Amino acid sequence: MNRLIILSMLASLLLYSCDKKEVKAESDNFVLSDTMARMIQLDSVRFCTMDYELSLSGEVNFNENSVIKIFPRGSGQVLESKVSLGDKVRRGQVLAVIRSADVAGNYADLNSANADVMIAKRQLDNAEGLYKNGIASEREFAEAKENYQKALSAKNKVVSAININGGGNSNANGQYILTSPIDGYIVEKKTNAGDFIRPDNGENLFTISDLKDVWVMANVYETDIPKVKQGYNVKVIPSAYGDKVMYGKVDQISQVIDPQSKAMRVRIVLPNNEMLLKPDMFVRVIVSNIEGYRALCIPSKSVISQEGKNYVVIYNSKNDLKVSEVNVLHTVNNQTFVGSGVEAGQLLVTDKQLFIFNELISK
Repeated sequence: MNRLIILSMLASLLLYSCDKKEVKAESDNFVLSDTMARMIQLDSVRFCTMDYELSLSGEVNFNENSVIKIFPRGSGQVLESKVSLGDKVRRGQVLAVIRSADVAGNYADLNSANADVMIAKRQLDNAEGLYKNGIASEREFAEAKENYQKALSAKNKVVSAININGGGNSNANGQYILTSPIDGYIVEKKTNAGDFIRPDNGENLFTISDLKDVWVMANVYETDIPKVKQGYNVKVIPSAYGDKVMYGKVDQISQVIDPQSKAMRVRIVLPNNEMLLKPDMFVRVIVSNIEGYRALCIPSKSVISQEGKNYVVIYNSKNDLKVSEVNVLHTVNNQTFVGSGVEAGQLLVTDKQLFIFNELISK
C-alpha cells in the first residue's frame, strides 16, 4: 500500500515538473505588444526585375577615330613650338617651325634641276634650228628632245619631294612649318623647341581632335566581367562637376586583360557638345544591366547586418516572428535582391526590426 502511494506521488511530481517546463518554454516566446504592433511597418517579399548597377572607375580620352596626327615631313630640329597642350587651334594655324637639312637639300636639288632644264632647252632649240636647216640629223634632234624631257622629269621629282616636305610652307633655307589641317584642340604634344626629330621613327609630334565626342575608358575587374555587356546603359559622373550625370552605352569591350591593372577595358562614346569633358579627366561609371533577370527582392531597410551576415525579421503574426539569414545578391537604390532566406509573399518588418531582432536572438 505504501509503495502505491509513493509511486502515485512520484508520478504527480513528474507531471507537475513537465507542466512547469512547458509553461516556461511558452512564456519564452516573443509576443509583439499592441503598442509595438502599431509602430512597426511591414512590406512583402516579391519577385523584381534585377536591374543591378555596377560602379566602375574610368577616365576621359579623345576619340581615336576622330583625330588628326601631325608627323614631321623631314628630319631636322624644331626651331619653334607655337602651341601648348590643350590649346584651341584653327585650320591653317602654325604649330611648329622646323629646320631640316633634307628640305635645304631639296631646294639645292631644285636649283640644279632648273639649271639642267635651261641647258637642255637651249640645246633642244639649237638642235631644232639645225635640223630645220638640214645641218643636224633627225637622230641628233631626237636626242636633244629626249634630254630635255629627262631634265623636266628630274625637276618634277624634286618639286614633288619639296611638296611632300612642306611645299609652300618651306623655303630654300631649309625651314618648313607644320600647320593644323582642322579646327580643334591639341590633345597630344610630343615635341618642344630644340628637339631633333626623324620621320622614320613613326612618332607623331601633335594630335588634334575636335572633342565633339569623346571616349570614356572604364576598368572592369575579372569578377565583374560577366556583369558588363555591349549595349548596356551607362551613367557617367565626372569628378569635376559634382553630381552632374551624362548618359551613354557600352560601345566596345576589350577581349584582353591589362597585365598591369588585371582589368578589362570597356569603352563608352559620349557627345561633348558643351566641351565639359577633357582628356584624362577622372569619372565614375555606373553600368546598368538591362537583360531583365528576375529575383526575389526585399526593401533594403529591412536588412539587418551583423558580423558580416545579413538577416531579416519575418512576420507571421504578433506572436509568430522569426529571424532568417538572407543571401544578398545585389542592392540597387532601395531594393535588395536575395538568393535565399525568404519566400515570395512573406511579410518582413521594415521599421523597429532591430529591436525585435535583438529580442528574438536573446531568447
